[in-house]
Amino acid sequence: MPDPGPPLVSVVIPAYNAAAFLEDALASVAAQDYEPLEAIVVDDGSSDGTSEVARSFQPPVTLIAQPHAGIGAARNAGVAAARGEFLAFLDADDLWTPSSLVLRLKALEQRAVDLVYGQVIEFRGNLESPPATALLPGTVLLRASAFHRVGWFRTDLRLGEFIDWSARAREAGLGMDSLAQPVLRRRIHGTNIGIRDRAARTDYVRVVRAALERRRREEKPGA
Repeated sequence: MPDPGPPLVSVVIPAYNAAAFLEDALASVAAQDYEPLEAIVVDDGSSDGTSEVARSFQPPVTLIAQPHAGIGAARNAGVAAARGEFLAFLDADDLWTPSSLVLRLKALEQRAVDLVYGQVIEFRGNLESPPATALLPGTVLLRASAFHRVGWFRTDLRLGEFIDWSARAREAGLGMDSLAQPVLRRRIHGTNIGIRDRAARTDYVRVVRAALERRRREEKPGA
């Protein structure tokens, strides 16, 4: 049988009014020393030039434009369109390090796990933090089949949708491992979603309560 070649990696990039940063994010994907990959930009109802920036890139960058529905819905739309055996995520204002994808893919293929994540460096202008291990969307590479075992991102949260998904992934028994190398540069700026949507921080409480309720149901005899 002919060699099928390396597996396709799908990169989902939700973007909302991200025209100022999206070009850098896509350039960091294009700079990865790996193929085949596809980058799916989901413009979540932006009012700036986000879609135009995405269209300025040639395939394998593709664009999905939808009315504003929130980051969970945007991630879900990207995953629904993904064709890869492996899934990765990158927020439109962040950057992958040059060897990010190869490091994670090699680890995922060599270790008996469903998901790997690496370290993150936060930066603002010329200032940057020391590398730290972090289970963030942009640090994660996982098998698409494992994602669907867990299920879709919640769409009723403005913040914390990935924290909720990660909790459900642990509850579902996904095997996880971490790398000692930085794989993501997380940009800190005045319009980060956590800063922009301060009023929605109660969503984090909802995520914790939902996890506790699932645990209670699991521990309840006869549940």
